[in-house]
Amino acid sequence: MAVQEGDQAPDFSMAASGGRTVSRAGMQGRPFVLYFYPKADTPGCTKQACAFQEALTELGTIGVEVIGVSKDKMPAIERFADKYGLKFPLASDQSGVAEAFGTWVEKSMYGRTYLGMERATFLIDRNGRVAHVWPKVKVPGHAAEVLQAAKALG
Repeated sequence: MAVQEGDQAPDFSMAASGGRTVSRAGMQGRPFVLYFYPKADTPGCTKQACAFQEALTELGTIGVEVIGVSKDKMPAIERFADKYGLKFPLASDQSGVAEAFGTWVEKSMYGRTYLGMERATFLIDRNGRVAHVWPKVKVPGHAAEVLQAAKALG
């Protein structure tokens, strides 16, 4: 069951780029964007990460942080973050966070079904509640849309 607007965000704690750890408890009292992406250093995921990087200054001025999440292992995530100079944490979900948020879903390609990451974004308010959900994200214009919603949080 996917997390919906108004729900309390599921608890999480994950290793992240730059030797960081990201957790819901660590974000307590601060709004943040949690976005799930399929695979580091692929074209769509790179465009999405770079768009969030570009929006980071403006998001920072309104006190909103960004965390990217994939099932990639830390070495691939670190290479991705370094290659594109990503300042926000990219987390490695090895503990079922995507499942808790409902973004680890059955997909199909060429008649084969498999489990994979659905590109989705969650805006979490300072109380840990889901303020906005973007399922099945299309990358162009998405970071700007998230920025507008974050500004509306107040």
